[in-house]
Amino acid sequence: MAESYRVAILGATGAVGTELLTLLEERDFPLSDLKLLASPRSAGRTLSFKGEVLPVEALDEKAFDGVDIVLASAGGSTSKEWASKAVAAGAVVIDNSSAFRMEPTVPLVVPEVNPQAAASHRGIIANPNCTTILMAVAIYPLHQIQPIRRIVAATYQSASGAGAKAMEEVKAQAQAILNGQEPVTNSFPYPLAFNLFPHNSKLNEQGYCEEEMKMVNESRKIFGSPDLRLTATCVRVPVLRAHSEAINLEFDQPFTPAKARDVLSQAPGVKVVEDWQANYFPMPIDASGQDDVLVGRIRQDISHPCGLELWLCGDQIRKGAALNAVQIAELLVEKNWVKPAVAMAN
Repeated sequence: MAESYRVAILGATGAVGTELLTLLEERDFPLSDLKLLASPRSAGRTLSFKGEVLPVEALDEKAFDGVDIVLASAGGSTSKEWASKAVAAGAVVIDNSSAFRMEPTVPLVVPEVNPQAAASHRGIIANPNCTTILMAVAIYPLHQIQPIRRIVAATYQSASGAGAKAMEEVKAQAQAILNGQEPVTNSFPYPLAFNLFPHNSKLNEQGYCEEEMKMVNESRKIFGSPDLRLTATCVRVPVLRAHSEAINLEFDQPFTPAKARDVLSQAPGVKVVEDWQANYFPMPIDASGQDDVLVGRIRQDISHPCGLELWLCGDQIRKGAALNAVQIAELLVEKNWVKPAVAMAN
């Protein structure tokens, strides 16, 4: 008889939390019990799973009793407060916040890139930032063939990266502007509908924002390349769901677009989308709801003989967050890196 696991979703009512619920059902994760956890204000709500109606419970000291795996997506402060308690109760926490990503003892995992890192977990595994995940899935297959010397990234990030409320805010702003009214802003410092602005996370002394430095530091950790040269400009754009990225790669030797296209067409989690005659390449509207990272417009950098350009789009809520977390959970089960509490008790 196959083992099954007791899973808790922390932050179950948020955009990523509800997507986690959907993915556990779609991928038929081996569950024996599913617990939905959220803040007290969300307690009492219900969500559906495999035809059943499940209650949302308030987070408390006993919430993790008997839980094997916690999929956490409730923000960094919540994770810092509760993750250690979940581990103490015997669970493995797969955390979607930035709270533990750069902790030396916490694995930062993209299953298509560094699955082996998950084996060293001490109860917590970090899910990388969405832009980092999407880029890593698309470029690591190339890095395996020929090490990347330098990466220049520009991101075009959707409202979904700031949560469900931000997505609704952009819709309301668009309607207000079309009606000749002033748009209301709460989730962002400026209106996002019919607008764009550099990512508004905190700036460092060099003028790089936190989002940009996440891409730099997390990529180095995931690739196991502390000296990887990477620079990024992150921009928030008026797209509801799915991020896009323009990536420039520099190698030691030329890497032809044809070779890159062949490698990526066989890479896990990647779908090459190119119709040069129709000028059709990955778009957020096509990536939304998809598991794969869409990659296209692969071309020679005309400014550098060893440079390669590509464009990608990926669903920020799915592969950029929820799907990556579920894939980590599946990896733990497949490799026997987590034991069901019932099995451990027997």
